[in-house]
Amino acid sequence: MPQHAASEVPVLSEEVREALAARRPVVALESTILAHGLPRPRNLAVGLELEELVRAEGAVPATVAVVDGVAYAGLDKARLERIAAGEGVRKLGHRDLAPALAAGATGATTVSATAFLAARAGLRVFATGGLGGVHREFAQTQDESADLSLLARTRITVVCAGVKSILDVPATLQRLETLGVGVVGYRTRTFPGFYLADSGEPVDWTVERPQEVAEMMAAQDALAGPESALVVANPVAAAEQLDPGLHDRVLAQALAECRERGITGQAVTPFLLGFLVRATGGASLEANLAAVRGNVRLGARIAGAWAARA
Repeated sequence: MPQHAASEVPVLSEEVREALAARRPVVALESTILAHGLPRPRNLAVGLELEELVRAEGAVPATVAVVDGVAYAGLDKARLERIAAGEGVRKLGHRDLAPALAAGATGATTVSATAFLAARAGLRVFATGGLGGVHREFAQTQDESADLSLLARTRITVVCAGVKSILDVPATLQRLETLGVGVVGYRTRTFPGFYLADSGEPVDWTVERPQEVAEMMAAQDALAGPESALVVANPVAAAEQLDPGLHDRVLAQALAECRERGITGQAVTPFLLGFLVRATGGASLEANLAAVRGNVRLGARIAGAWAARA
């Protein structure tokens, strides 16, 4: 195992290190979408595109991943290509980080692992697609994403398009409330539904500008309460969302097939997402990417507003 990994976790790229030293805006990006969420070779192109969107907004991207047992915040092109290649690249939640570092493994980080490593590096803003959450039929399965409990104890602002619509959205919002994780809608009074601009569930707080988010972040610090996250729910543009009628029909079919085939546990989410991509002719994937691009742009603007307060 490389010597610096034990003393510096995560290892910062030179670009990220310089930006933090100069108090310039930095945005963390997850790597699971590259390794496990998109077809090759498009995934590498998307990874590079998202980094460029951050730079175009005047911020520095910090894609997070583990390569050969070293956790990184900020990947050079060779490491980004390694993650996008997918061979032997594991999917790492925050509980998997210690085993991965000790075993010298290579893995893409989920929301929980990315948030943990980004906060550890001193980053305050993280842009992703959709959060994990409480699964449907939770009463029977007790299946809930590790994202939620990790965000309850990690001071980071997460820009997302809500939670994946295959989940139980009302139960997830209730769980976030119980855990004390703040949720604010960005130019919306309803919580977005990942592929859909509107899940039908209300949000208690709405902001119109990145500067308002930065003010909330400062207020979190001033309160000095539990080190919980702030979730900024940013809906996909209505023109780019998945057709709601198609979404509802296909999701019902996917859930029925999932039950018929006895698919449970961690296999449920990839099965449902894959079913949606196939049954919508790729439209769900395009809506997903539209949401991610919007979140990355907004994340960079929030990071800029936060850096301007320093």
